[in-house]
Amino acid sequence: MADKILIVEDELSLQETLSYNLKKQGYEVEAVGDGLAALDNARQAHPDLVILDLMLPGMDGFEVCRILRQEMTTPVLMLTARDDEIDRVVGLEVGADDYMTKPFSMRELMARVKAMLRRVRLVREEINLAASPAAGPALSFGDLVIDVTRREVRVSDHVLALKPKEFELLHFFAQHRGQVLTREFILERVWGWEYIGDSRTVDVHVRWLREKIEPNPGHPERIVTVRGAGYRFEG
Repeated sequence: MADKILIVEDELSLQETLSYNLKKQGYEVEAVGDGLAALDNARQAHPDLVILDLMLPGMDGFEVCRILRQEMTTPVLMLTARDDEIDRVVGLEVGADDYMTKPFSMRELMARVKAMLRRVRLVREEINLAASPAAGPALSFGDLVIDVTRREVRVSDHVLALKPKEFELLHFFAQHRGQVLTREFILERVWGWEYIGDSRTVDVHVRWLREKIEPNPGHPERIVTVRGAGYRFEG
């Protein structure tokens, strides 16, 4: 069955261009021009990917993304007309998985879409494996427990609300406890080698994890920064 993609773009010419090119690649495509319609469509159709413009009438892309992330784990590729670092960082913080600045190459956008959907399939496969009896015991580090079978993380028996990518990143760290991991290596192994993005994505997700698993996020003891190298998980 074809992957479903929701395009949220109020510029009609770009909306039509994106729809045409994605359909040519075999995707099932829906397109809307405002934030409220995007939320309605996403709730009903449950797309596999959302391509979301930042500047929208009524409700901007930041707010749409924030609400989507509260309700579902669908990956979001955010489009912005401004090459502004603040926009990119805020976009990641409200839950976008990737971003592109207009104008962009249609070939690059197609590559990113393919990479993100490939990652979705891999995550689903990992969830199915984790749900099997062969998934293995939970990983314990003091009061921190990573239950792979339940795909659940607990601190002092309190279940944490982790986003899918946060769980994958923490599990990856736990599998490489004590090793110094570069941002590029983490990006390749957790996000996939086809992912087109920069290492700031890793930094943002590490910060989110620290806020949830560290006793004092300002002075992390579990996920330690190794200056000039990357990160090391101490457990």
